[in-house]
Amino acid sequence: MTSQRYLIIGGVAGGMSAATRLRRLDEHAQITVLERGGYVSFANCGLPYYLGGVIEERSSLLLQTPESLGSRFGLDVRVRTEAVAIDRAARTVTARDLTTGDETVLPYDALVLSPGSVPIRPPMEGGDRMLTLWNIDDVDTAMARLEVQPRTALVIGAGFIGLEMVENLVHRGLEVTLVELAEQVLPPIDPEMAGPVAQRLIDAGVDVRLGTKVVAIGAETATLSDGSTVPAEFVLGSVGVRPETSLAAAAGLELGERGGIRVDEHLRTSDPHIWAIGDAVEKVDAITGEPRIVALAGLANRHGRLAADAITGREIRVRDALGTAVVGVMGLTVGTTGWNEKLLRARGRDIRVFHTHPASHTGYYPGAEGMSLKLLVDAGTDAILGAQGVGGEGVDKRIDVIATAMAGGLTASELAELELAYAPQYSSAKDPVNMLGYVAMNAADGLTPSIQWHEVDAAVDAGATVLDVRNPGEVADGAIPGSLRIPLDELRDRLEELPEGRLIVHCKVGQRGHTAVRLLAQHGHDAVNLDGGYLTWKAGIDARELVADVADLAA
Repeated sequence: MTSQRYLIIGGVAGGMSAATRLRRLDEHAQITVLERGGYVSFANCGLPYYLGGVIEERSSLLLQTPESLGSRFGLDVRVRTEAVAIDRAARTVTARDLTTGDETVLPYDALVLSPGSVPIRPPMEGGDRMLTLWNIDDVDTAMARLEVQPRTALVIGAGFIGLEMVENLVHRGLEVTLVELAEQVLPPIDPEMAGPVAQRLIDAGVDVRLGTKVVAIGAETATLSDGSTVPAEFVLGSVGVRPETSLAAAAGLELGERGGIRVDEHLRTSDPHIWAIGDAVEKVDAITGEPRIVALAGLANRHGRLAADAITGREIRVRDALGTAVVGVMGLTVGTTGWNEKLLRARGRDIRVFHTHPASHTGYYPGAEGMSLKLLVDAGTDAILGAQGVGGEGVDKRIDVIATAMAGGLTASELAELELAYAPQYSSAKDPVNMLGYVAMNAADGLTPSIQWHEVDAAVDAGATVLDVRNPGEVADGAIPGSLRIPLDELRDRLEELPEGRLIVHCKVGQRGHTAVRLLAQHGHDAVNLDGGYLTWKAGIDARELVADVADLAA
């Protein structure tokens, strides 16, 4: 029997997952891996933490070597070797040794492309001083720059990786400026959820600049588009990535409308003998069913395994991508899955939005930490479209549960029925995910109509009255301007004080507001609950004011 020849271009998450799975499925195959960099298996998600000294040993980032992979799996792994051309007719790949320049032609029966993505480098004067953190060579270069002990650092881009860079540079003791083109940090989440993250960065001493960009980098400073200058002895960029498709395009493989390699439901490209995985490949969006670029290590790992299964004739199912992600920022945990409100409203989707502010576990057990959760739901079908969480302990757990529910096709109301593990130190008898389900169920049943924080001003202008049902002590901590104040426990006896027209009812987090709306509705009043209560409204207003404060600072 002739052994199969499997050739894989690109290592790390996708490529090595495919290679090792192929070996487990086919002991007799010839499996060759070509990796352009010097390291074929490393923890790229750990690079910022090595930069910050949290991960102390560089060797901790190196998961496998060509030698260890050869010994355990019988793989022929060639680092610093670039695939320069694919001859689809002959089924060969021309590989160039980047050390010697020698070229070799390698045949294949099945080819897996896992070229990954490359960091975007926006054109600007002095842009060659901007470093990125994408591989081991990058972090080695960055560590060498830090050896001269710069005092100031500039991070360009406030996405997930950008904020990891900021946190770790602060951990090293540098004075850090963060510049983001959008008017909020973490653009994948909504502004009222991102506001507390920006404030946490500011409280940690980070100079946060929003709604602006870097136009020039000098020797020790950088100039922003608003005309201001910031210190920048050390510069790191994290403004996004683009799929690395040059080899695929040169070979005539089909690219999709998002610029990634197009694959079918079996991860096969337009060539029947070539599969593609990882950051370079377009995924199917779980919310819209449309092509999407999702650069996540978890997806690359899973798709590498699935591609190996498909190559060896096994049936596979490639799930649509939710884009579930999490990041830690100065003690906060931020998680997201699915779509955000900004994108859904821009698409014209008819949605319901729910905010809650639960504790990580029962309040009577010591150590409970607060969190803010946001759920986005299709108004017609009750399907879960997305979720976000910001806070302390337990945020990641709740986002993972919701992502799992989305994958399983549960509706928002069905979250109330999930049987989740409970003990006082871990959760509450009604877990925060269950509570989101109850809120969604009440809305779906028409029991509690709600209004969002960003809709209040327009409603008041149209004649609505804001009714604050908190206790007087709570009102002393802040209130919505112009609101009428009647504590919930007095409301039934003071109904005659209520004006005509719509009432926007709120408490601190929304639960007492729900009770008040039910009471008022049954007494003939047009009442809606301010979703998420005063805390969500305040977070949204603070996020707006933060942008204005940053602009004033720059001016």
